[in-house]
Amino acid sequence: MTDFASPTDCDAPAASSTKAAPIARQVAVLPRRCNRRQAVAGAIATATALVGAGANAASPQSEGQKVDSLPNSDQSAKSSSRKSNPIAVSTYSYWRYRDDSKLSIEECVDLAADAGFDAVEILHVQMQDESNATLQRIKQRAFRQGLSLCGLSTHQSFVSPDAAKRQEAIDHTNHCIELAYAMGIPTIRVNTGRWGTSGSFDELMENKGIEPRLEGYTDDDGFKWVRDSLEQCLATAEKCGVVMGLENHWGLGRTADGVLRVVGEVDSPWLRVTLDTGNFLEDQYSQYEKLAPEAVFVQAKTYYGGGTWYTLEIDYAKVAAILKAANYRGYISLEFEGKEAHETAIPKSLEMLRSVFANA
Repeated sequence: MTDFASPTDCDAPAASSTKAAPIARQVAVLPRRCNRRQAVAGAIATATALVGAGANAASPQSEGQKVDSLPNSDQSAKSSSRKSNPIAVSTYSYWRYRDDSKLSIEECVDLAADAGFDAVEILHVQMQDESNATLQRIKQRAFRQGLSLCGLSTHQSFVSPDAAKRQEAIDHTNHCIELAYAMGIPTIRVNTGRWGTSGSFDELMENKGIEPRLEGYTDDDGFKWVRDSLEQCLATAEKCGVVMGLENHWGLGRTADGVLRVVGEVDSPWLRVTLDTGNFLEDQYSQYEKLAPEAVFVQAKTYYGGGTWYTLEIDYAKVAAILKAANYRGYISLEFEGKEAHETAIPKSLEMLRSVFANA
């Protein structure tokens, strides 16, 4: 007997059955869902009003600042049977690519349980051992701590004219889907990728995530590579029951319209959206509103102590109202990206997120 059922043994139908007739390639958003977005946009003002002026304090991540509760006169949200969004934490919040914070995934799981989170999102590049024994040990560790494993955050880039490089990214993504399946994780974060013309990630951040295209190629070329690559991951995603969430994460996914263009062109329930609150550097709330109806996972950035590359002022009461209007009921996963010690910053972040989403 094997340790876990291979994805190839799953009884799910073939992936071709899930892909609807292709929509027009030039469409930049999802036209068949436009009425839904219009309705969501119309509901935003009402949902925001329910939050109340007290909860709409600027920058709830400022030192010592807390988000106020709903006014006592507004009991509608509290009396509702709707439960609050579960709050998770990404292991990235502890690890952060810092030499002084390279904790193991299992150590992060323990810290998340001690802090009072509901679930843990795993950063794939943090994983030092991908053996099945290790995967099952992590899963058991989370189970015994009373935590769900809710996401696997992966890295790939499909933006390359080199078919061999795109195939490497396809193979890597399919492999990560299978890792998630083995750990019982229902979604993975995926990226479009970027042109790679920046000298470094620091340079990319200095330019607000904008970089020149490869000479001789257009954005349309890039979007085609991304679409075609992700389509080759759908069969594995469906077989394993793991949804790919395309994140607004630089490159062609830097804007909501770029993310929605890919999701619309692939047109499969196995590719939706991971919404990252920290990766829109302009018009952030209008872009949240665009992505919210398609989101299957939300990553919430905080920046106590100042951000590593930049610091955003994020009004999480407003974010919660936007997500509620879109009827998003899934996980809110903390990605702490500040310079403050995680021992103090992460509990403050959890307290703020619980307060805001409980009162939305």
